[in-house]
Amino acid sequence: MYSRREFGKLAIASVPLCSAISSAYPKINSKVQGVQLGTQTYSFRDRPLDAAIKAMVEVGLGDCELFSPHIEPGGPGGGGRGNPEARAALRKWRLSVSMDEFKAIRKKFDDAGINIHAFNLSFRDDFTDEEIDRGFEMAKALGVKVITASSTVTAAKRVAPFADKHKIIVAMHGHSDLKDPNQFAKPESFAQAMAMSKYFAVNLDIGHFTAAGYDPVDYIKNHHEHIMVLHLKDRKKDEGPNTPWGQGDTPIKAVLQLLKEKKYPIPAFIEYEYKGNDDAVVEVKRCFQYCKDALA
Repeated sequence: MYSRREFGKLAIASVPLCSAISSAYPKINSKVQGVQLGTQTYSFRDRPLDAAIKAMVEVGLGDCELFSPHIEPGGPGGGGRGNPEARAALRKWRLSVSMDEFKAIRKKFDDAGINIHAFNLSFRDDFTDEEIDRGFEMAKALGVKVITASSTVTAAKRVAPFADKHKIIVAMHGHSDLKDPNQFAKPESFAQAMAMSKYFAVNLDIGHFTAAGYDPVDYIKNHHEHIMVLHLKDRKKDEGPNTPWGQGDTPIKAVLQLLKEKKYPIPAFIEYEYKGNDDAVVEVKRCFQYCKDALA
């Protein structure tokens, strides 16, 4: 497996043209006390892509992880992805869509002053080899060198040779289901993935990690070189619910202070998932302010 330093060299060596062009536009600076803050666009799953970009600008977030349903047919609110007809239609789209569409999406973010750090495409067990390969081509067209994936151990085994082929990092997203050995929940499952490919890394969701009974602060200290993205949310222990920030057991402040103190270059992205009482923009603003206060 690669270290963060080696990952960094890999990324710098293959900076895409669209990333270079992006500097022509005013960049939103959402770095606080040296910690790069942003959001998973899943936080704005209640609206289509253009409105989600507008929301990020309103909140003042200049970095993100792009949730694939935001750019797929039906949008993030499109239901029925699980039924056979919808799944077949989505597969057909993935295998036929022009890469120019993804370059145009990247330009929308560039024009708004927002960087796309990672493309969130969750490889599942029913993906064909052609779909997996196409996912990496999409990432290239978006100008990113990191794919995040809420995947399975069995799917990861099939993805590994494609990560090696395309030289794109795949950071596995963890959840909290300790009973299913095919899920990424335990530290051992992340280690198992990273043994499959030197391009495999970790997308640590500190809320889920806490709910599974683990300490994200300790894990980050010991494995920071292999963590490409953090997801920030608050959850109760013992697979408890998502909560408004500050009401759960997740050590959000301690994690952010660790990034600040150690200067770990790990983006920390807000993932608004609790059931708030207000519009997503208002709730994400609250989360962003929580981060600022935690880093003060």
